[in-house]
Amino acid sequence: MQTTGNRYCVYEPIRPRIDEMRVILVDDLIKREEDFSPIARQEPEFNSKRWIQQERHIAKLAMANIEGNVRRLISRPKIETVHFAELSESLVKDFDPDAIVLSGTLRDFDFYPTEQIDAFNGFITSNHVPVLAICGGHQLVGQAYGSTIVTLDDKLPRERRTERLVEYQYRFVKITEPHDPIFLGIDDRPDDRWQEYTHRRHLLRVWQNHGLQLDSLPEGFRKLARGYLTEIQMMVRRTRDQLIYAVQFHIEKSFQDWQMDPYWEHRNESRDGRLLFDNFLIEALRFRGKRDDLAAA
Repeated sequence: MQTTGNRYCVYEPIRPRIDEMRVILVDDLIKREEDFSPIARQEPEFNSKRWIQQERHIAKLAMANIEGNVRRLISRPKIETVHFAELSESLVKDFDPDAIVLSGTLRDFDFYPTEQIDAFNGFITSNHVPVLAICGGHQLVGQAYGSTIVTLDDKLPRERRTERLVEYQYRFVKITEPHDPIFLGIDDRPDDRWQEYTHRRHLLRVWQNHGLQLDSLPEGFRKLARGYLTEIQMMVRRTRDQLIYAVQFHIEKSFQDWQMDPYWEHRNESRDGRLLFDNFLIEALRFRGKRDDLAAA
């Protein structure tokens, strides 16, 4: 990556550690007006045109951020972008991805077609490709493995549609499993270039934007990090056949152009997310037995 005029990490160049990788990016937001469920249509403020415009606008921003990470962390990425309703065994067989990245969401999941959620649950529980699930994707994975999605004050979504407690700011989360490879390099953050919080090890500073959470750790997962309002901030399922990392926060914000959004100063606030995203991609290749695709040190 060229460092001249770099608007992302002003103190250090980002040198990809991966030569080649095939990645499926998954848009988890509602795609069409007809996809809103009967429950959604009963909402007092339901407006299919306005709601779908919001969904597609957020999807465009989210997918651009995720793709930006992939393109900056892999020298020669091959990317396929699909909607989550299009996930299937045949898609995976045809594209042969090394990783799947699930985006965040906007609406409650009972506003989605039941058949789409059921199909996703069947896919994700039988899939063998490494997965990174972000925010709403984290919740989608959790419910597929038996957890319940609740508000931050432990109400079912239908019990509190409005006036929810939300996390919409940078927050610290505490690493609870520091030896997991997803955290490689976290303790090596240079104190003279990063912010003061890096002196306190096992802390991440990450962007939060959510009003829902998982009520419990899903079956077969380990908790990797916890937060102030949301207990399960990171989790992993690692078996012989599956590798799934899920994060409640927005790991993909690490390369957002700070000159377009200077208030939050993304240039020096989101590097933790970039480190985690990079480490996931490395772990995905290792899980796939493709160490040869890693760049020379």
